[in-house]
Amino acid sequence: MKKIRDNKFLKFLLMLIKIIFWIITILVIGIIIMQKVFNNRIAIKNIRIFTVATGSMLPEYKIGDVIIVGQKDYDKIEVGDDLVYEGTVRDYKDKIITHRVIDINYDGSVYNYTTKGINNDEADPIVNQSQVYGVVKYKPITLSIISHILLNSYGFYFLVFVPIAFLIFLEILDIIKAREERINNAGIGS
Repeated sequence: MKKIRDNKFLKFLLMLIKIIFWIITILVIGIIIMQKVFNNRIAIKNIRIFTVATGSMLPEYKIGDVIIVGQKDYDKIEVGDDLVYEGTVRDYKDKIITHRVIDINYDGSVYNYTTKGINNDEADPIVNQSQVYGVVKYKPITLSIISHILLNSYGFYFLVFVPIAFLIFLEILDIIKAREERINNAGIGS
């Protein structure tokens, strides 16, 4: 048992696992906090992260999928782009919507977009360029899987609390090991 405990490779591997767990845990918690606290009102390097809330874009995006949205010049947005915008009227008011651009109108000073959910029968109210957050750049599979797990309360505990408990357990083992080494070193010196 002492050989295993003193193995430098195993020590390094354990330290590496701890670091990876800490990084993943901090990233997941950071993304959750960023989405919830700031309600996606801030962008980091013109990038925002959103979670799909409805089935209006099925089969392209499922409920719970995470999408990465990047700003795009208004004149570069094209028919077929998946536009993310804040609704201003009727049922859309104050909601973040992700729908596909089906038509673009430019009146010489302002771009207006007609969008529609893939699964919807009707187009949305006209979207003014001032409402636009950006277009969907990609849907990261890993973050989408994590999001789907977090939507389930058991998954939330598994993904957040189990790694934290595991990390705490590893820290306790380190403290115990350090204490044993101090005791052993104190016994050798006497």
